[in-house]
Amino acid sequence: MTIPTARRRASIADVARIAGVSVGTVSNVLNRPERVLPATRERVEVAIEQLAFVRNGSARQLRAGTITTVGAIVLDLSNPFFTDVVRGIEHRLELDSYTAMVASSDDDPAREHRYLRLFEEHGVLGVMVVPATDEISHLLTLRERGVGVVLLDRPSPVPDLSSVAVDDVLGGELAARHLLEQGHTRITFLNGPHYIRQCADRHAGVVRALEAAGLDPAEALVEVTVPELNADGGEAGIRTLLERGDRPSAVFCVNDLTALGALRTLRREGISVPDDVALVGYDDVTFAAELATPLTSVRQPTHQLGERAADLLLRPPGSPAEQVVFEPELVVRESSTRAA
Repeated sequence: MTIPTARRRASIADVARIAGVSVGTVSNVLNRPERVLPATRERVEVAIEQLAFVRNGSARQLRAGTITTVGAIVLDLSNPFFTDVVRGIEHRLELDSYTAMVASSDDDPAREHRYLRLFEEHGVLGVMVVPATDEISHLLTLRERGVGVVLLDRPSPVPDLSSVAVDDVLGGELAARHLLEQGHTRITFLNGPHYIRQCADRHAGVVRALEAAGLDPAEALVEVTVPELNADGGEAGIRTLLERGDRPSAVFCVNDLTALGALRTLRREGISVPDDVALVGYDDVTFAAELATPLTSVRQPTHQLGERAADLLLRPPGSPAEQVVFEPELVVRESSTRAA
């Protein structure tokens, strides 16, 4: 008998053929081994090892009528913010013996769609998604097909869809207000494209703080759109400013990774933080407090975001939708405050 090649996943029928037993006997070895004679069980176990057989968990769940797998799609798992959110998801799922399949969309709607299709094919109970754009019609369609959906790190635009988010307008306002209180009257904002909801909301918060201080945002705000929401993007944003001779005195970054890149570039150019430039990040990821110059940052409750999203997804069918919004807080450290 020919052993299936590695190109095709071995099935329970393949194991039965190799072992010379019925499919039912293989099933008993997998699920009720005490019912199988030792010699027969050994033949099946040898065949399983030969074929590198892995049981199809999703099919087993569907047959049993119990699904214990959910999907989660975030923008970028290399960002510690999303890593912490996923840890919160895992912690909540573990309490009820659920597991998560996790993927990064990389801000790409097409990639997001592919993962959603893959998760649905695997028969997940539901999905938690940080949408790559404001367009969520595909998620509503997915829900109509019986897959639970919770928006993650994004407020829901419709009342009957659950979501978990942070008030990013308030977060942007807190960062800008802090810089204004340090005496700065012109703020540089290293931001991402406004089609990303978080970027648009944090911009709105900065504008609100400037207007509350009696400043004209057209003059008091310098916004630089970075190519990537990471350290490379932060470096590129600072280089853009310096190359055009626009040296800032206060910089607010859309996230801590961008702030890290900005900090590295400023130091290479001999510009001191905070003596020459005050710097504020967003997210308050783990490394923010550990930098040589600890970073002032807007803290988001990352673990709670993930836990609450998973909690909403696991509620019984028919439960009313909830839109949960957490408030961020500013954590002030050395990067934005000059010594007295």
